[in-house]
Amino acid sequence: MKSFLVAGDRSGSGKTSITLALSALLSATRTVQTFKVGMDYIDPSYLAGVTGRPCRNLDGYVMSPAEVRGVYAHGCRGADIAVVEGVRGLFEGAEALTDLGSTAAIAKQLDLPVVLVINARSITRSAAAIVKGFQAFDPDVDIRGVILNNITGTRHQEKAVRAIEHYCGIPVVGAIPRTAEMELAMRHLGLVPYREGQEHGEFLGRIEVVKRMIGDHVDLEALLGLAKEAGSPAEERSLYPAVEPDVRVGVALDEAFNFYYADLFDVLASCGAKVVPFSPIHDRLPEADGYILGGGYPELFGAELEANTAMREGLFEASRNGTPIYAECGGLIYLTERMVLARGFMDADEEKSYDLAGVFAGQTRMPARRMLGYVVGTSAAESPVGEAAFKGHEFHYSSVDLAPETRFAYRLSRGSGIRGGYDGAVRDKTLGSYTHLHPVTSRGMLAHFTDCCRG
Repeated sequence: MKSFLVAGDRSGSGKTSITLALSALLSATRTVQTFKVGMDYIDPSYLAGVTGRPCRNLDGYVMSPAEVRGVYAHGCRGADIAVVEGVRGLFEGAEALTDLGSTAAIAKQLDLPVVLVINARSITRSAAAIVKGFQAFDPDVDIRGVILNNITGTRHQEKAVRAIEHYCGIPVVGAIPRTAEMELAMRHLGLVPYREGQEHGEFLGRIEVVKRMIGDHVDLEALLGLAKEAGSPAEERSLYPAVEPDVRVGVALDEAFNFYYADLFDVLASCGAKVVPFSPIHDRLPEADGYILGGGYPELFGAELEANTAMREGLFEASRNGTPIYAECGGLIYLTERMVLARGFMDADEEKSYDLAGVFAGQTRMPARRMLGYVVGTSAAESPVGEAAFKGHEFHYSSVDLAPETRFAYRLSRGSGIRGGYDGAVRDKTLGSYTHLHPVTSRGMLAHFTDCCRG
């Protein structure tokens, strides 16, 4: 099996589009397994969409080195090539003086060769200085090649390539022209999820343009020549032991709710849960012993969510009857009484309000100050996920204003949560939080939740 990691010199270097296209092109003749560094849902949706295999996340801040290796080994089963997309710049992480949570840390833990994407706009010889600096900053990171992005002409390319190969001693395997066609559709929270975009011909056409551009300007054979070649990694122990299912867990999965890590479904199965997918937009609530509502874009589907009265009432009744419900971010929003979108938000000419499930007394307002970053906290023993210490991630543009008497199960030492460092609103056996948990590192919490479903 071959493997390599695509990293950027900074956010906006173009590594996402380049990794997407490389994965799609290589999948035409090989089985490609993709990974994404960091806690992110959008990029993995693209990588999974073009390869036909679930993309898995590797986060060195949230996950232990053993968990990183275990997820990587599990994902690589049956693959010919592993392609890992980095996050932000190669050395960006959770701290200033260590590589904790960075792409560089994952590259070293998994012994992956790095192909560095450089935004070469308006620079030639300076591109070599950037690469040389990255090489010297941490010699333990194996930078083997470079892809230049935003090249404006033959002379620009020739000077930058010659400087890098002369001063840095590594090859430039691609030079991507600067063009508006390389821009994927953007939205207020990042890229459009693949599940939503694939329904539109223009969106799929843009992906084809990116694939063609990368195919024409990256030497795939030279790239594969830089890849590490070894047997598939051996799992130290199974992260997902086989268990006969004895409980049904409904998982909201549709246009509005689709922010899930691929490992969630493996972890639930290893806890004895049979997953029952359902759509809060289109369906009635299915029979299940508990429900999970992940993140997503409920604000884009307010009218459709409001119109499905049977679903809203079904979740309200399930919660009041003591059925365990676990909701993250978009799921939390859906469990409030209403969602209010301000005038001008998403180009609306007036304020809009949509009735939601009403499990929690209070409302959601959008937009609000952007909250982005890692969270660290503890969960109370009486919560549906039990007593635990956890790390996770929050990313939203909303504020959930709950009634003063609301109880919270999470106390955060890092992050903002719902209110003043508290997160995980609790009502009966329903928990809703802004915190996104990684299912592997929080497996004990999911196991406790499935035990509650059995009860």
